[in-house]
Amino acid sequence: MLPSPGPDLDSAFAALGDPVRRALVARLARGDATVGELAEPFDLTPQAISHHVGVLRRCGLVEQRREGTRRPCRLKVDQLSLLGTWIDDQRRAWNDRLDTLEQHLTDDGAGR
Repeated sequence: MLPSPGPDLDSAFAALGDPVRRALVARLARGDATVGELAEPFDLTPQAISHHVGVLRRCGLVEQRREGTRRPCRLKVDQLSLLGTWIDDQRRAWNDRLDTLEQHLTDDGAGR
C-alpha cells in the first residue's frame, strides 16, 4: 500500500462523509465561529455539534483556540487544500488513462 501524502487523508475524507460536518466546513469557510454559533442552523444540541467539531479537529481540518471564555473554531484551509490537490491528482491520472484508452481504441479501429 502506498503512503498517503500530507495529513491523514482517510480520516479527513471519512469526516467529510457526514453532511453535518460538510455543512460545518462550509460555514467555517465564511469565517470563524463558536460551537454555539455553529449549532444555530441545526436541530442538534451544542454537544452534538461539539462532537462533529472534534471529529474535524482530530483529522486536521479545524482548529479551536481560546479567546477568554470563547472557543472559536477556524477552518484550516491549507489542510483542506491538500484534499483538493489529492482529488485533482486523481482526476488527472484518470483523464490520462482514459485518453490513452481512447487513443488505443482509435488506433485499433483504424488498423482494421
